[in-house]
Amino acid sequence: MPKDLSKLDPSTPPIREKETSASARSRAVVPYSPPKAPAVVGQLGDLEAFLRIAERAPILSAEEEHSLALRIKEQNDIEAAQQLVLSHLRLVISIARGFMGYGLPFADLIQEGNIGLLKAIKHYDPDRGARLMTFAVHWIRSEIQEYIVRNWRIVKLATTKNQRKLFFNLRQMKADTQNALTYHEAEKIALALDVKPKEVLEMEERMYGQVQSLDAPAGEGEDNDFTPADWLTKPEDEPEAILEEEKRQELEEHGLQKALAELDERSRRVIEARYLHQDADGKAKPVTLQALAKEFGVSAERIRQIEKQAIEKLRRLLSEASPL
Repeated sequence: MPKDLSKLDPSTPPIREKETSASARSRAVVPYSPPKAPAVVGQLGDLEAFLRIAERAPILSAEEEHSLALRIKEQNDIEAAQQLVLSHLRLVISIARGFMGYGLPFADLIQEGNIGLLKAIKHYDPDRGARLMTFAVHWIRSEIQEYIVRNWRIVKLATTKNQRKLFFNLRQMKADTQNALTYHEAEKIALALDVKPKEVLEMEERMYGQVQSLDAPAGEGEDNDFTPADWLTKPEDEPEAILEEEKRQELEEHGLQKALAELDERSRRVIEARYLHQDADGKAKPVTLQALAKEFGVSAERIRQIEKQAIEKLRRLLSEASPL
């Protein structure tokens, strides 16, 4: 037996040796203290046990929460993060319970909510004055919703903002779940959610339509041998195309204005008049070379040269801003 009791395995009680002397018998034995349970349960193998842990978790005051958040922000304190997670498990469970109608395991919903809570704690700034509970609701709901959309059906049901809004609200707003929506009902739902009636009807069809194998022929006969998988993907839905589109929009919104600011005043005026000018109805209406020539007191050919040089400079600036 080692003399240093600290070297013993804490999972087993200490073994007493036979002591012969009176002084040894009178010596107190070091009491065994079991290891502390982890603050956060890593796996939801026993859902009931997890719910009991969450129910017994302490509720933090605003001062305690602020202090723990500062320790995370300034010291990257893992123990402080565990305490914040443990004290907000009730919130995760409450939000996850609201998504139980989609046929997915409750434990999985909680697990995804925990991921959202961890992300919220990572981004939480205690100096802004808001409580963590208020800040974390969005992150928890967002993570659970992403999980539901990914797993509810094989085919993606909701990819745009409006589709997600419909996916998580249509079932509650539909008066008769057994029958299809009428166009009048779709209009009322569309007005409430600020979407188009056509989008409401399309989402209803996606959610309640009959599930069909992606590889099964869509029709009968020799001329109908194509399958639903043949039209599921579009070039514009590919990840590379999506990234390119996002980058293009970013260039249009920010990059172009920044590049225009690099031009001299006359060149910028020519480009804006030739390519960005709109009429009273908001339609593109380029200013003519002759009108610009009269405005600047030069020839139309000189305006054309200024325009050409400005376009070349804009292309170079935009190319430097993005490899795409």
